[in-house]
Parts: sequence; structure tokens; C-alpha cells
Amino acid sequence: MKSNKKRHSRILARAGAVALLLPLTLGSTAQTPQHSGGPVAAQTTAIGTTAVVRPVNMPPAAPLPTGFDVRQFESMAQQLVAGNRVPGLAMAMVHDGKIISSRGFGITDTSRPQPVDSHTVFRLASLSKSFAGTMTGLLVNDGSLRWDSKLTSYLPSFRLSDSYSSQQLTVADVLSHRVGLTHNAFDRDLEQYVDYHTLTQRLAYAPMKCAPGTCYSYQNVAFSLIGDVVFAATGDFYAQEVQRRIFKPLGMNDASLGLEGIQASPSWARPHVRGRGGWVSLMPKTTYYQVLPAAGVNASASDMAQYLLAHTGHRPDVLPAPLLATLHQPLVDTPSEIRGSSWRRTRLNSAGYALGWRTYDYAGHRVVFHGGAVQGYRGLIAMVPELDFGVALLWNSESSLPSGLLPTILDSALGLPEGQWLDDRIDPTLYADTSEAESPNAPGTHASTASAAPR
Repeated sequence: MKSNKKRHSRILARAGAVALLLPLTLGSTAQTPQHSGGPVAAQTTAIGTTAVVRPVNMPPAAPLPTGFDVRQFESMAQQLVAGNRVPGLAMAMVHDGKIISSRGFGITDTSRPQPVDSHTVFRLASLSKSFAGTMTGLLVNDGSLRWDSKLTSYLPSFRLSDSYSSQQLTVADVLSHRVGLTHNAFDRDLEQYVDYHTLTQRLAYAPMKCAPGTCYSYQNVAFSLIGDVVFAATGDFYAQEVQRRIFKPLGMNDASLGLEGIQASPSWARPHVRGRGGWVSLMPKTTYYQVLPAAGVNASASDMAQYLLAHTGHRPDVLPAPLLATLHQPLVDTPSEIRGSSWRRTRLNSAGYALGWRTYDYAGHRVVFHGGAVQGYRGLIAMVPELDFGVALLWNSESSLPSGLLPTILDSALGLPEGQWLDDRIDPTLYADTSEAESPNAPGTHASTASAAPR
């Protein structure tokens, strides 16, 4: 009986998701809120070099618990880079339309140490998928695409092993990992430097796990077909469109795409792998930079703060509220997400995938999330809509240790009992010196309290 109720709830949730998607398939007018009495009234607050617009009709954010202390989490981040546990880390936090932390900790490179600051660029790996969903949503908003557009309408030569499936695959299916292929199809070939075009042609011979739109199976190669769709719909390359439609209007001034993008950054964190003598810095691999929509974005803590503000609803001039609601609405269940690390097993009741974003029931609270990992880099991003709160963590090593900082922050923000998600050597009562901390509201500042000493 209980399982039937759960199944019924999932059916209702999917029906709601379809209802949200349908207005967006009708074109740009569905994304333009209608207001009587002229333009949208808004309150504008300067944050960095970008004005953040808060619509008057946006409900006030719930306050964070009195025990929530940003300095405590900055101290934890500082302790994570101490003692050679991880080389460098960047953190951004926002609440109620304000940046409450945008900091760097540790060093960019163990061989040539420079301090990580809020403008140091990291590779985002699969956090890039949310940018692909966002980019596509902007084109749907324009009327250039529909979520239910068939891929073959834009890529006539596209083929799967089943001809009917080839004709049925939609834009939304691609962005929600419902292509129907087996898990991570052709990733191993991608890691062996087989070029992206060849791999997309091999999709025509790949075994199918299910019909498109009917099951979840995580992809990188197939997911990146959305970049080809963007090119077909706009006539511009995916990287150019993301720069023009997302980075520039949001004031993500350090952000870029691809290997050339990160290498051109004034300050960027090198990837690190474990060696006999500790962390060894490398040059970034080009492999997953071939699939820009899946794993091609580079960004700093400062950039991620602006991105979080936009995805928590404070840049309706760029990302309207109806579009955000659609991007964050789960379309398929992903039960495997509730297994794995201890915080997932303890906190997650259910999980799903939306359009470039994951969604969790985190101890009864809705969390919008994504994680990413590629050689020498890892990252996490999460938002709690009911609190108007968001956090992003980026680090330049293979270590999983900083992952525990995210649920530690979420627990505190939600007023949950404190879990032991971090190394027991992390002392939450030990505060870092914040006397030289970067001011989140100071444009162009590059100060950092992080030590640049070799370790």
C-alpha cells in the first residue's frame, strides 16, 4: 500500500513537471510575466560590479538560524587547505539576494604556489551541465526552441540504433539524461581522446537501455548534443552563446569555456593528483573539454556567487522566475543518488534530475544541486529555495574531503542536528582570521587571507 502511494506521488510530480514545461514550449510570451501599471517595480542592490534586481512581489527570504555563522564555515575551509589536505578551495554563499561569502583559500599550484582568491578560476566539470540547461532555457524563452522539439529537427543526421527512438528524442530528454543509452556511454573512448564528432556518430550503434524519455541514464557525450542544437538554432557556437547570454549579463567576469579559456585567466587553479610526495600539479586534460555543455565551463567564486544570485531569482532581467521553476523541476527519478556518501544515506529521502540540475529531498527540504569531478578538480553547488540560500564549493584536487563541507553548511542553514560529515580534525569552533577577508561587495578586490606558503 505504501509503495502504491509513493508511485502515485511520483506520477503526480511528473504530471506537474509536464505542466510546467508546456507553457515554455509555446514560445517567448510564456516567459514574460504580465504586470498591470507598467514596468516591473524592483529594488536594486549593487553587488560587486553587477546590479542585482529584486522584484517587489518576490516573497521575503526566511531568515537563517541564529546559529548559522559564515565565519565558521570560512574557518573550516581554511582548515581544509591546511596541513596539505587539499591545495586550494574557493567558496561562495548567497542569501536573500546578498553575497555573504566569496573567498579563496590555499594555493593554486603546489609547484608554483600563488594564493587562491575570489577571482581564481577553477574547472567546473559537470557543474557545467546547469549552464547548458540554462542556455537552452533562454532559447526556449526566445521562441527559438521548444522543450519538446525533436533533436532531428535541428540535427537531421542524428541517429540512435533504433530509428523510432531517433525520431522521438527531445531537447528535454537530452538535458535530463533520458536519452535511453547505457550509463556514461562512450566516456571511456572520450578519455582515450577519441574526438567528439566520431563519438556522436557511434551513438547510432550504441545499445539502448530504454526508449527515450522513459528512464534515467547519466551521459556526457549524448548530453553535449545540446551544443549542436544551440548552434543549429542560433548560428553561433555554443561557447559564444553562453558568454553572450549568461556570463556577460550576469557579470561573471572571470568565467570562460574550454582549455584556452582557463589558461588565459590571470589567476587559475591547476589540477592536482596524489603522488608519493603529496599533491602533484598537472596541466588540465583536454578530454572533457571536448564536451563543453557537459563539462566545459571554468569559473571563480566571484562568478559562482553571481550565478547563485541568478538561480535564486534575483536576476529576473536575465533568468525569469518561470524559467527557473522549469529548470529546477525534476523530470525523472534518480534513486541511486540517495546511496553513496554518509550524508546522502542519512539526509536524502528522494532524488531526481531536472534540466541540467539535480533535485533532492534533503531531510524534508527541497535542495537543487549538482556535483562535478574531472581529473584534479571537484566542485559542488546547492540551493535551498525556501531559504533563498545558495552555496558553491570548488577545489583543485582529487580529494573528497571538502565534500563534507556542503552538508555541514546545509544542516546549519536548515537548523538540522549537526552531522559528522567532515574530517574530525576540522574544529568548528576555531575561527580563521577574517581581518583581511575579501569584502563580497567590493568590486575588483583580490585580497586573500589564505596562506601561499609551500607545503
